[in-house]
Amino acid sequence: MEENHGIGKSTLILQICDKIADDGKVLYVSGEESAEQVKLRADRLNIKNDNIMFLGETDIDAIEAEIISMNPKLVVIDSIQTMFSSEITSAAGTVSQVREITSRIMKCCKQNRITTIIIGHVTKDGNIAGPRVLEHMVDTVLYLEGERYFAYRILRGVKNRFGSTNEVGMFEMQNEGMCEVTNPSKVLISEEQERVPGSAIVCSLEGTRPLLVELQALTTQSFYGIPKRTGNGIDFNKIALLVAVLEKRAGLSLGNQDIYLNVVSGMKITEPSVDLGIALVIASSYKNTYIPKDMAIIGEVGLTGEIRSVNMIDKRLKEAERLGIKKCIIPENNKKILKNTYKLDIIGVRNINEALKAVGI
Repeated sequence: MEENHGIGKSTLILQICDKIADDGKVLYVSGEESAEQVKLRADRLNIKNDNIMFLGETDIDAIEAEIISMNPKLVVIDSIQTMFSSEITSAAGTVSQVREITSRIMKCCKQNRITTIIIGHVTKDGNIAGPRVLEHMVDTVLYLEGERYFAYRILRGVKNRFGSTNEVGMFEMQNEGMCEVTNPSKVLISEEQERVPGSAIVCSLEGTRPLLVELQALTTQSFYGIPKRTGNGIDFNKIALLVAVLEKRAGLSLGNQDIYLNVVSGMKITEPSVDLGIALVIASSYKNTYIPKDMAIIGEVGLTGEIRSVNMIDKRLKEAERLGIKKCIIPENNKKILKNTYKLDIIGVRNINEALKAVGI
């Protein structure tokens, strides 16, 4: 499992330990935190399980001996970069140390049929720190994603030797720990019903789960030589590309506008199906016109201004219908091949100008 500091990794791990400890012993090995720190977190989560054993150790020889002696049901290593082997002369956290420690833990635990969770550090960009030695050696890689100052977290699988990685788990950080969000779309859409320019609902896929997410845009006249393009939860390059399409294909004069985009609730979305929603909220703010709150926008935008089809359109429409959406703008090619009938008013569009006309811009 990979994570950013302060995002709730230790909280989630302790909750997992508590569940598994009902069926057997769990060994929590920490080279970063003391027993007192872990105990304080466990008390906050109301975890009082006598089968959770703590070992504050960084020497792999001592850890290996304890694993063999205890033979627990689960072992947690927090974190692999703090562990070291006296047989390797380099410092803890180096490639050679990580490779050796991981190899020994895997051999010991697989021989004794013990499930093991290894926690590794990531960089500020969200990538595994250092060469991807750790990712290549283990069976499964999970990323815990989210902004530290927002309540929602996504547990995403990026590698799985025993199954699919097309599933994600969404959690909310509460006082009692990480709680599953059973209806993510509902919490990602603002409850404010007031009509405001520069706001729209899009449908993004996280794994195989469709999520309805609210986008917000703000355009203001720039007083500097180069206008700003800023996105929270959206890639800067995608914003620049879609602004260029709006200028060239739709005739909007955005060259003197500062443009700010935000994904509500701190989500990060990269899927191409939100392109059309991004373009329309920018146009909505620029033209000071409203996009209906009961409308969802789905579609990928090409450089020529065409609206390209997206995958799993039926899943997206079912989620929109379930959340009370009344209208959906989708690519015309998707509309032609719809397999089911919906209570939604489905509008098919072929290009960016048709999409702008469909929302009244």
